[in-house]
Amino acid sequence: MGTILIVILVLLLLGALPTWPYSSSWGYFPSGGLGLVLLIVVILALTGRV
Repeated sequence: MGTILIVILVLLLLGALPTWPYSSSWGYFPSGGLGLVLLIVVILALTGRV
């Protein structure tokens, strides 16, 4: 379950990168927020809590 969650979060992180013209004004908030969530899930997976 933890591996599936990490894979989904990585895909969301890649999808949130501001590469499209309309998303250039968003800055790095979407990918930064998802990166933080991914980091928390990885830490929880390594400690065995997920």
